[in-house]
Amino acid sequence: MKSVGGLLNVVDVEATCWEGQPPPGAVNEIIEIGLTVVDLGTGERVGRHRILVKPARSAVSEFCTELTGLTQAEVDTGLDFASACRLLAADHRAGALPWASWGDYDRNQFTRQCKATGTAYPFGHRHTNAKAVFTEAHGLRKRPGMAQALGIAGLPLEGRHHSGEDDAWNIAALVLGLAARGAWPGGTAG
Repeated sequence: MKSVGGLLNVVDVEATCWEGQPPPGAVNEIIEIGLTVVDLGTGERVGRHRILVKPARSAVSEFCTELTGLTQAEVDTGLDFASACRLLAADHRAGALPWASWGDYDRNQFTRQCKATGTAYPFGHRHTNAKAVFTEAHGLRKRPGMAQALGIAGLPLEGRHHSGEDDAWNIAALVLGLAARGAWPGGTAG
């Protein structure tokens, strides 16, 4: 199936997290959705977006703030999860466009959180695990983290690691590198 206009949504989420076990009753919840739109036909990153999401069943820990840079006060200004999913569907054509993430964490987190909250899953079923594609294309035995992959590809880490917006931007650069080598599934769909 051809992608709409050769566009691909590259998504990276940050979620509430703790150094050890979560506090009683708390669960991992998405607090930031980073989304970079890639035009596989032109080989360019054509859109950069950030959606803050207010957690309903957990709070941003000090550990989470150190890791992501996000504070509770900042995510309190965000959308509720269901509204964030509707925004993805309406403004970013998440259900129509193929999408990719680094590994399966992001897809699995959306699946879990949608099921737990009764929220409609915003994405279509055309998901690509960019980490798996990168690993195979580079003949690696172990799947690298995103920052390590950037080093392997000779690309700079732009922005802050573990910022959803910045990580999506960096993953998009890796995807474009794979597409340029002819290693992205579907090639440069148009």
